[in-house]
Amino acid sequence: MKAITIRGIDSEVSSKLKQVAKDEKKSVNQLVLDMIKENIGMQKRKKYTKKYDDLDQLFGIWTEDEFNKIQGVIDNQRKIDRELWE
Repeated sequence: MKAITIRGIDSEVSSKLKQVAKDEKKSVNQLVLDMIKENIGMQKRKKYTKKYDDLDQLFGIWTEDEFNKIQGVIDNQRKIDRELWE
């Protein structure tokens, strides 16, 4: 296998590559190889597998009372109104 050296990678790009590799549990080398293969059409991009973490800071911050209040509203909305179905 050939080795290729990429010059001119600034610290911001290097840090981002390391963080993404860590998040994906890959080495930086494997991450870069996968990115190259994907972008030159040698590896298919997985569809519908993107993970979102934009609401993670909200997880677990409701109190028990807040949860019960919200769950009560949801439960009431899920009740079937028999008069509407007759």
